[in-house]
Amino acid sequence: MNEFAALVFPILTLIRKELLAIFKDPANRIVLFAPAFVQTLLFGYGASFDLTNVPYAVLDQSHSAASSAFLAHLDGTGVFRRQATLSTPGQIAQVIDQGRVIMAISLPSDFADTLAAGGDAPVQLILDGRNSTTAGAASGYIAAVATAFNARRSGGGGITLVRRAWFNPNLESRWQIVPAMIATLSMLQTLLLAALSVAREREQGTFDQLLVTPLTPLQILVGKAIPSIMIGMLQSSIVLMIALFWFQIPMSGSIALLYLGLLGFTGAAVGIGMSLSALALNMQQAMLYTFLVIMPLTLLSGLITPVRNMPQVLQIATYVNPLRFGVDLVRRVYLEGAGLGDIYPDFIPMFAVAAVTLPLAAWLFRHRLA
Repeated sequence: MNEFAALVFPILTLIRKELLAIFKDPANRIVLFAPAFVQTLLFGYGASFDLTNVPYAVLDQSHSAASSAFLAHLDGTGVFRRQATLSTPGQIAQVIDQGRVIMAISLPSDFADTLAAGGDAPVQLILDGRNSTTAGAASGYIAAVATAFNARRSGGGGITLVRRAWFNPNLESRWQIVPAMIATLSMLQTLLLAALSVAREREQGTFDQLLVTPLTPLQILVGKAIPSIMIGMLQSSIVLMIALFWFQIPMSGSIALLYLGLLGFTGAAVGIGMSLSALALNMQQAMLYTFLVIMPLTLLSGLITPVRNMPQVLQIATYVNPLRFGVDLVRRVYLEGAGLGDIYPDFIPMFAVAAVTLPLAAWLFRHRLA
């Protein structure tokens, strides 16, 4: 018994000492509990695969009671929200290319006559394949609505859906995810490198020596930001090569425009990382801050679940998330073949984040670390 106590008591003492050391620091208490709370809420609200808000456009060439009844069934689900009522087939490409709708429904002019004659009336469903998960789920919902509509009709006629997915013909999830990884993986690497750059110098005691050199804080910032940007661009290039040659996902847009967008996106990511690095006292804190930031940025980027399905407050929060616009830019250029006139709105938030975070990092170099 004495031998057992001699073995266990020191262990219990050590456990008590470690627990006291962890919980004595108020910062540790916050870090232990606050991120778990925040990230649980983000996962609960942001990472939802439930379809609650599916914008669509309709081209009703029948203008009949039958077509109105079918669309009323669709609108009555509470899931589908009619974003646009089109008058010509040419408008379908416009609303889908702009990302205003997930799908467009086209009802032919002989819709009512075919149903009245007891035939199957085809309804064309055009899906935005850039988000294959949502498009596939929306297609299933439409099929269920069509089945319910057919069951309520008297007679032999019914609705048959003719599906067509743009930008991703087979609705392969790989086409949705892999191009988005060009921006996402680049940000993970860039944030970590930028966050560790100044923290490493501070921990090693060499940053004070750097501050007394003739270099200005802006020059120090640029000198530390450019290597991170270069490595981030290299990371993006590797993922791009994998997407093109390993997965053989065809690229529709301009490679020069893609790299221009990635350059702006990487600059914003470096600005965030450098600010975190200036705030951190050591490398351990820099890594911790980086991991705490990466999760919300990734979750609120629209990488897996569309931003429009998130609560309004989270949708507003995504405007300060450069990854949201980086993912959108890469997908549109890569899959859609969008031009600069189509994607320039994605540049504005990314440049705004860079314009705030990079000067903030320079200010922190001067005031916090000097």
